[in-house]
Amino acid sequence: MGIIHGKNKTLVIDIITMAITLLFVYAATSKFLDYETFRVQLAQSPLLSAYAGIISWLVPGVEIVIAVLLMIKRFRTLAQYAAFTLMVMFTAYIFIILNFSDFIPCSCGGVLEKLSWTQHLIFNVLFILLAGVAVFFAGRYRPKRILLFLVTLAIIGIGIVTLLFAFSEKKMHRNNAFLRRYPHHPIVPKDTFDIRYNSYYFAGGNDKQFYLGNFTAPKQVLQVSYNFTDTTYSYIQLPKSNIDYKYPRLRIIDSTFFLFDGTVPIVHTGSIKDWGVQKTFHPKAYFTFAEPIDFKTLIIRSVSSDTGNNILGIIELDSIPKVKLQPDILQGNLDGYFDRDGQLLFNNQLYKMIYVYYYKNQFLVGTPKLTDIQIYNTIDTIKEPQIDVKELQSSQQKQLGGKSVRVHGLVATYGNYLFINSDRLGRYETDDILKNASIIDVYNIREQTYDFSFYLYHDPTEKLLSFWLMKRQLYALMGNRLYHFKLKDEFLDYPN
Repeated sequence: MGIIHGKNKTLVIDIITMAITLLFVYAATSKFLDYETFRVQLAQSPLLSAYAGIISWLVPGVEIVIAVLLMIKRFRTLAQYAAFTLMVMFTAYIFIILNFSDFIPCSCGGVLEKLSWTQHLIFNVLFILLAGVAVFFAGRYRPKRILLFLVTLAIIGIGIVTLLFAFSEKKMHRNNAFLRRYPHHPIVPKDTFDIRYNSYYFAGGNDKQFYLGNFTAPKQVLQVSYNFTDTTYSYIQLPKSNIDYKYPRLRIIDSTFFLFDGTVPIVHTGSIKDWGVQKTFHPKAYFTFAEPIDFKTLIIRSVSSDTGNNILGIIELDSIPKVKLQPDILQGNLDGYFDRDGQLLFNNQLYKMIYVYYYKNQFLVGTPKLTDIQIYNTIDTIKEPQIDVKELQSSQQKQLGGKSVRVHGLVATYGNYLFINSDRLGRYETDDILKNASIIDVYNIREQTYDFSFYLYHDPTEKLLSFWLMKRQLYALMGNRLYHFKLKDEFLDYPN
């Protein structure tokens, strides 16, 4: 540096100062002009999501202050140190994103949006070096002292970003702050298939294909190959009887089908090879939901005849079916029915029962025998149901009022993961998104974490009716169409 003297040093300092000033003014202006987008991007960041509200104002504000101080000679050196520290923090942020984050969020806006994260890293390192050169050329202190000061500032900047990452992770996973994380394009649309009617639902699947039941034609089964190249209609052959079926539902495990109606109550089982009923059971318990866990056992949700509360239980399909009800698993302190309402699932890979509450931020995970029940929280903040229950005087039946807040909607599970659809908007999310997409939140059951969210886009005239998972493949029923999506490999930890 001894080669450059006098006016040349001043010229270099002025050029670097002008470059940093222009960069900070442009960056801050871009953030303020598109403030909502910038704030949403921060809310999606794995490092800064928990502090998006504060940082969305603090960062552009600091950039403007530094730019102003760079224009004032008296404070120029101080501003150069501040610019150096801020660029180190930006660089540390990118480094952590690339190496330690579960996913890489969208880039920042403006012209710099065209740069990849790696190019951002190189760009920032260049400006760190420029700021350092400007400080050295100013020469107010000995070079060793300046170098020590810059190293100290770099350590402080990296430490601040690292702490933000650590505390943001803790706040996201443990404090249930309602901030969603949207990674960049985690799901890819693959194909669609016109099934002509909107009365189908997912009934199960095996290695070759999956099956759709039909609400209005309960004996009809639509078999669909995973790539939509092969579809077959089959019909269950029910034994002749005078039974008045009201809500028959179909479930399939491997080569066995279950057709049951909890209002009768009755359970038919048979083989998908000929779709003929082989056995019929008449359990002594009415039920509203049922999920088979093997060929002889069903987990059910029923309503207590004593209290009217929603309860879980097990039906063992012996010659005389055995019913074991567990009234203490589902919890609620309001009406006992709606505050315990939810959706029952069975995860075959983990061999676990899952129950997702509709009106509070909880889901339960337990063994097939309904033991070792664990309670997990979702990212929503409603711990106690906000429900408006009215009792009809004519029939003395309870009805849910319009002021009730539904936290969770449709659900699906496979492997370590639980996917929950929710119409509840998180912080910084706009109402418009729900016109064209459904929000899906992804939870890792084994790790007990919320991982990320994504939008399932669809036509505004369609509605998400049901969805189902097979490893990284997601199938969704929307209106009269069946959709196939694929989740990218890096977002779900499945063995290949």
